Amino acid sequence: MPFEKQPEWFALYTRHQHEKSVAQLLERKGAEVFLPLYKAVHRWKDRMKLLSLPLFPNYVFVLDGNERRGAILATPGVYDFVRQGGWPAPIPRNEIDAVRKAVTRGVGVEPHPFLNAGDRVRVKSGPLEGVEGILVRKKGLCRLVLSVELLERSIAVEVEVADIERVLPARGRKEFYAAPALAAGGF
Repeated sequence: MPFEKQPEWFALYTRHQHEKSVAQLLERKGAEVFLPLYKAVHRWKDRMKLLSLPLFPNYVFVLDGNERRGAILATPGVYDFVRQGGWPAPIPRNEIDAVRKAVTRGVGVEPHPFLNAGDRVRVKSGPLEGVEGILVRKKGLCRLVLSVELLERSIAVEVEVADIERVLPARGRKEFYAAPALAAGGF
C-alpha cells in the first residue's frame, strides 16, 4: 500500500481586516479553513463593544491549500500563500492543533508577541492537557505562549502553574533560556 500523504495546513496572507470574509468565501468554495478568533472589548468615546478579532491579523489558515492554489489565490482579499524559498510553506499540524485546542476549550486567549526565549513547558492536566508552549509571567499570572513559527506570531493563554511541567529540549535542537527576563516580569 503506497504512503498516503496527509493534508497540510498553509497560511494565507490577506488584506487588512478581510480575514472573516476570506474565510467565508473559501468555505463556500469547499476549502477547510481555520480562522482563530478572540474576544476583545473596544472602547470609543460614546460606547464600548465586544468584538471577535483574529488572533493572527492578516492571516487565514487553509487545509491542503496547495492542491487548489489557483482558486484560493483568486479569492477576493487573498494576497498570497505564506512562502519559504518561493513555495507555499506548510505549517506543522501540531502548531495548528495547539492553537485550535486553546481557542475551542474556552480558555482566555489573546495575541502575544512572538518569543524565542523562555522555558518550554507542557500542560500536564486541565483543558489544555498535552499542549506545549513557552511559559511567561504577566501581571502575576502564568501564561502559555503558543506560536506559529512560520508567521512569527504567537498567542498567550492563561494556565495554572501547578498544571505545567518543563519540557527538556530535543537533542540537536537549539533552546534559549532567559530566566532573568521572565522573573523580572517580562517584556
